Amino acid sequence: MFLCDSAMTGAILGLFTLVWFGWAQEQPPATWKARLALGSVLGAVLAISGGVLAWRNWGSGSVLADDGLLRTYLIIVGIEFAVTAAGIVALRFTRKTDYQAPWTCLVVGVHFYPMAPVFRDIGLYALATVLTAVAAASIPIARRRHLTISAVTGAAAGTTLLLFAAYSLITLTLD
Repeated sequence: MFLCDSAMTGAILGLFTLVWFGWAQEQPPATWKARLALGSVLGAVLAISGGVLAWRNWGSGSVLADDGLLRTYLIIVGIEFAVTAAGIVALRFTRKTDYQAPWTCLVVGVHFYPMAPVFRDIGLYALATVLTAVAAASIPIARRRHLTISAVTGAAAGTTLLLFAAYSLITLTLD
């Protein structure tokens, strides 16, 4: 993996850490609020750090410099957005909006499977698997504990992305 790609991975995962911890703040237990806020702050720090590292190493190369891989990347992201949007519309139409967070998490998780070979990063397979498991487990966990599904999904997805963002940036210093 190129240095810039690893930094951008950390930045993007850090940004989405912030997003997922934000989503988790839809009626979480009061005892979660400080931890969700801390997760959001840490996500922002990782997003900014990754962004600065990517900017400083912009000329170091990227797998996306290959037109074929860039096209594949854009197709995967386009499909991810389309499938997410279609699911959200269907959930709104059927008045099952409580399932938007796990649906989005599922699609995001699955999209990392084809991204792993694009970026030549086997760690993305692990991320895909964990996020997919979060999506599957969040509904029964939320029901069993009488929590909002978005709080459970957001907290778990945010924590997962926080760890993988940190990993992406830590591995930069090891290379």
